[in-house]
Amino acid sequence: MSATLKTKTNSYSVASGKQTPKSSVLKLNYKTVDEGNHDTHFFEGQDERSTDGILRVNAKYRATAKAPDFLPSWDPNEKYGPLTFHEYDDPALRADPTFSNLFPKDKENEIAVRPITPKLGSEIKGIQLSHLSDAAKDELALLIAQRGVVVLREQDFAEKGPRYVADFVSHFGKLHIHQSSGHPEDVAELHVTYRRPDEQEFERLFADRTSSIFWHSDVSYELQPPSYTFFTVLEGPNGGGDTLFSDGIEAYERLSPTFQNFLSRLHVVHSGIEQAEHSKRQGGIERRKASAYIHPLIRYHPVLKRKSIFADPSFSRRIVELKKQESDLLLKFLFDLIGNTHDIQLRANWESNTVAIWDNRRVHHSAVVDWEKPVSRHAVRITPQGERPVEDPKYLNDPSYYPDPVNNV
Repeated sequence: MSATLKTKTNSYSVASGKQTPKSSVLKLNYKTVDEGNHDTHFFEGQDERSTDGILRVNAKYRATAKAPDFLPSWDPNEKYGPLTFHEYDDPALRADPTFSNLFPKDKENEIAVRPITPKLGSEIKGIQLSHLSDAAKDELALLIAQRGVVVLREQDFAEKGPRYVADFVSHFGKLHIHQSSGHPEDVAELHVTYRRPDEQEFERLFADRTSSIFWHSDVSYELQPPSYTFFTVLEGPNGGGDTLFSDGIEAYERLSPTFQNFLSRLHVVHSGIEQAEHSKRQGGIERRKASAYIHPLIRYHPVLKRKSIFADPSFSRRIVELKKQESDLLLKFLFDLIGNTHDIQLRANWESNTVAIWDNRRVHHSAVVDWEKPVSRHAVRITPQGERPVEDPKYLNDPSYYPDPVNNV
């Protein structure tokens, strides 16, 4: 099923997951969201248009970058077709639950694991990701699902280079290529977040905002959003620039059973169209036509066999079964639950050569811009596409699955 959304500023189609959708009309009215993510897109007047047609960070910043091979570039001629359905084989489902390969007994004195909070997040020292066997990678996926966020110190991703990082993460699924963000030249699967060491970065970010917080789940607007997100900061401030995480499973389980049952019957429009328009306004690119999909508000986690809230203020636009005022009220409640409930959250801080991996189906996150003087915050993200979000395990990897949106709401 597909739906045409009509608003005062936007008119576009939303697909629900079928590859050959039927026509239907879903009228939604919402205010366009401010996509304040200046760290992912080309910015006309500050970045440069090179003679070969490639858009790049300006020469001054390239000359001082600590990891120049990972700097973002944007090729206006790089185009892709729409993403299509594929079955997802979660590596966590084939993992040894005793973690015998990830934490071998002969290395137990060399590996240190500590919980960041009792229910969410673990920090690991003594494991080098690049040394893991395929079986250990499967167990790592299981650990990430169980803990939500895993932070590993002293990793060698930066010295291995962009192509190695992409090849490593491809073990966890088919890699996503972002519709408009910068990526290292010739390695499209890496999404670069790059906040320039310039006063204008802060002026743009805080021009009409009092906070830098943008809670989101990575590219939730795609047909099959990521399962696991790999993220490493290559260069950043000496203190600050942390990442916040909030547990969507714990948030859901805090709710009353009656409310859980009601929410589990609802579906949400997730849209990346505003993000693409934001990129174009800055002079940037669009590699493929921007997408919007309808996903269940409460999604089933195939590894944990639990449910989580799958909606965020950055990409979630409207609950399709409800009237606009009802949808706005309910989404605000859920966004406040995710963003303001500190006892379901953690704050990950960055050190040199740290890699954080999280379960994008479970947690929401936001970068924190809190450093005082202009410095480069240069990071890369790699995201394997996961399963199509579903509310019930009977729909997992079903290419014909789609929710039933209400027409003419």
